Amino acid sequence: MKITFIGGGNMAIAMIGGMIKQGFEAAQIHVVEPDAAKREQLSSNFGVSSSAPETPLPKSDAILFAVKPQQLQAVAKSLRLQLNGALVISIAAGVRADTLSQWLDVYPRIVRVMPNTPALVQEGMSGAYATAEVSDADRELTERMLAAIGEMVWVEKESDIDGITAISGSGPAYVFYFMEALQAAARAQGFGPEIARKLAYQTFSGAVKLAMQSEDDAATLRQKVTSKGGTTERAINALETSQVRTTIIAAASAAAARSRELGEESTRSLEV
Repeated sequence: MKITFIGGGNMAIAMIGGMIKQGFEAAQIHVVEPDAAKREQLSSNFGVSSSAPETPLPKSDAILFAVKPQQLQAVAKSLRLQLNGALVISIAAGVRADTLSQWLDVYPRIVRVMPNTPALVQEGMSGAYATAEVSDADRELTERMLAAIGEMVWVEKESDIDGITAISGSGPAYVFYFMEALQAAARAQGFGPEIARKLAYQTFSGAVKLAMQSEDDAATLRQKVTSKGGTTERAINALETSQVRTTIIAAASAAAARSRELGEESTRSLEV
């Protein structure tokens, strides 16, 4: 089996490192990367082969496009005659499978994946959509690759990728935003920056671990912390009065709308 990555950036590095930890052999992985220093780093760190874009692609079972969305059209068109029947996987945000298919001369076997940045520490959450031509074996290979960077779910409708983008794709930024605010709250209580950081980060880490290991849902866990007439109830009431829950839902809806817009923009590029 041979898997070729087009692009050797952070997400590709995370996947390659995780895949090797999961049992993939370095000899199974090839990376196409224009930066010579990055190629050397990839070969040195992981033992994988690499090449410049002008070099012909090796025959591969899967080709994963790990380039920026604005670069994907040019890169896809330059490689469309070298796919040789490989499964195509794209992690480019906002580019729909049918659009990529057109850039690849109506190529049928495409999996579109939306990962997120915790993949960099093998704690990612990815959503994946497969076209009708993708086989069960293709899905199994995709699952093995994505397991290297965390958890994943399949969606049956490509439009659901917009929702995945809004929740888990953009979601880490929401968490970091709340962590930032909690640190600011700690500073407002008179704590220095190091203590404020530790209070905020460990509170999040501990709460997430508790939630992951508990059979209770988030609402029940929140209720268990919230004693009648206590400090937490006062804080939650302040959040509810400020409509924080409604604002979070609206923020995710805005992210989903932007994801749809990006898909429409990439589709319009077919007409120019």
